[in-house]
Amino acid sequence: MNLNYMALAVPFFLFFIGLEYYMSKRLGKPVFKFTSSIVNMNIGVAERLIDMFTAGAFFFFYDYLHKHYAIFDIKGSLLMWIALILSTDLIWYWYHRFGHEINLFWGFHVVHHTSEEFNYTAGTRITIFQAVVRTLFWSVLPIIGFPAPMITTMLIVHGLYPFFTHTQLIGKLGILEYIMVTPSHHRVHHASNEQYLDKNFGDMFIIWDKLFGTFAEEKEEPSYGLTKPLESHSFMWQHFHYLVELWYVVKQKEGIRAKLAVIFGKPADFDPNARDVVESWFLSKNRVRARTQKFRWYVVGQFSVTVFVLFFLLLFEHHIDIVLQSLTGVFVIITLINCGAILEQRRWVFYMEFARGCVLLLATLYYFPYPTTFVLLSGMVFGSLIYFSTLQRQYLNTIYGR
Repeated sequence: MNLNYMALAVPFFLFFIGLEYYMSKRLGKPVFKFTSSIVNMNIGVAERLIDMFTAGAFFFFYDYLHKHYAIFDIKGSLLMWIALILSTDLIWYWYHRFGHEINLFWGFHVVHHTSEEFNYTAGTRITIFQAVVRTLFWSVLPIIGFPAPMITTMLIVHGLYPFFTHTQLIGKLGILEYIMVTPSHHRVHHASNEQYLDKNFGDMFIIWDKLFGTFAEEKEEPSYGLTKPLESHSFMWQHFHYLVELWYVVKQKEGIRAKLAVIFGKPADFDPNARDVVESWFLSKNRVRARTQKFRWYVVGQFSVTVFVLFFLLLFEHHIDIVLQSLTGVFVIITLINCGAILEQRRWVFYMEFARGCVLLLATLYYFPYPTTFVLLSGMVFGSLIYFSTLQRQYLNTIYGR
């Protein structure tokens, strides 16, 4: 059977997250917080899901560039593998540095730094925006002459390593501190302490930071997150808040030159008050004061089902047609949005539940395209609309309490 064994990355990462959680309890270090950990992993689930639809396109892009524009015909010798890993990390360094020094790129990268906790769940905060941008940066590799299979293999290794640098449980690692990016180095990178800002951009090797003057040693305990905390658990707002802020500020500027100066300017010079304005427009203030903690268990249940669905969707990717893949993807994304809304105790979460139910009905109708199925499902939708207000009230009472 043709299985996609990359699906094993899901239980692999979950195992180490669980192990780190267990060790943090044993060591008495409170490095996990329920809400932010769930938010972190929700973003990781979305990235794994969307990567299923885009990974093939990235490979095709590299392969096309190699076949048509390669300067050299590089073969997979040991020396060339070493050259590839160094080249990959060097390009990452500049992509990463630009992601912190240019507003547009920071809008794509900021999701990774929003978390105010630093653990393996923070290592899963990767978005498809970042994947697209860094693919454009890495496109120089096939033009140099590295074939697409070599590049994609290296990117798997290069993507795996930094996950393990997102931890507070591992101290300094002796001689490795001079060569490799260690958890100590990466804690500095994620810190919001003034002396640590825009430091340690390397992904595998710290040599680039030392070479280009962006290295900082971990001396005092870091504080994590943004210099201006986001204070929102919304799945969508986590992804788009800075781009919306950027759009708002650009819109206020007169002339192309002034607009471009903002787009390609530095985040350090960006107006921090823009967030308050756009949040007043886009973030609803209509919350529920939950009487119980049942909504947390509901989120855990939803997240568990989502991870289960994601794993089997990835594993049997080649045996599931594109329609069911798409419907499942929509179901997962709606669930992730819903989890964030429930954590913020929003009243409109019921609309997400209704939309998710409609996706399930569409999937059922797709696999059982019979008149009887259509009539039954139509009756369910019609009945739900008739009793919509009652169902909504009962649902909100169930998850938030009376």
